[in-house]
Formats: sequence, C-alpha cells, structure tokens
Amino acid sequence: MADVNRGNRPLSPHLSIYRPQLTSVSSIMVRITGIIALGAALVVVAWLLAAATSASAFATVDGLLDSFVGDVVLLGAMWSIFYHMLGRLRHVIWDFGYCLEVSVSEKLAIGMFVLATVLTALVALLIC
Repeated sequence: MADVNRGNRPLSPHLSIYRPQLTSVSSIMVRITGIIALGAALVVVAWLLAAATSASAFATVDGLLDSFVGDVVLLGAMWSIFYHMLGRLRHVIWDFGYCLEVSVSEKLAIGMFVLATVLTALVALLIC
C-alpha cells in the first residue's frame, strides 16, 4: 500500500550536517582510488597497444610515461593502487568481524594512508 504520509516525514540528514570522520573519508578515498586504478589500467593498455601498433607509437607513449609528468602520474597511480588494496583488505577484516570498534577503525584508516605511502616510497626507491 502506498505511503500517504510521505510529505509529513522528516528529511534524511544531509552531508552538511555531519562532520567528516576518518572512516568516512577513508571509505570515500577507497572509491576514488578505485577509479584512479581503472585509469592506470587504461594507461597500461594504451602502452601495450602502442607497443603492438608501431615503433613510433610506442616511442611516443613510452616517452610520455618516462617524462617527469609521467613519473608523477605513475607514482600517484601506484599510491592509489596500494591504498585501494589496503582498503579492500580492511573490508575483508571487517567481514570476519574484527576491528569494528570506532577507535580501531580510525587507526586502520590512518594506517592505510601511512602504509600506502611507505609501500609507494619503497617501490619507487627499488625501481630507481
């Protein structure tokens, strides 16, 4: 049966009412880094397609990726992939019923940021 009192109910609270929390910001960042990881996958596909097409196409794409801007883009993509991986791991831990307390979840959010940065720095140092 249809709800005839739809107009009399209060509206759901909007985002402007809530103060951003570490867990909500971390959750949004996991979604954003997932989109960035998709973009990084498209860059890899473009690089492989250029390699399969011709030597000049590969030289162009490889030159872009070897430039300073390409290094910054690839470094950001690497960080986002690590962050997204750690976010998915956090959700697996939550699915098993562990670390669900707010204080522990906030520490996990900070740990994800720090560990993604450390892993990115380690990989960047190993590659150079």
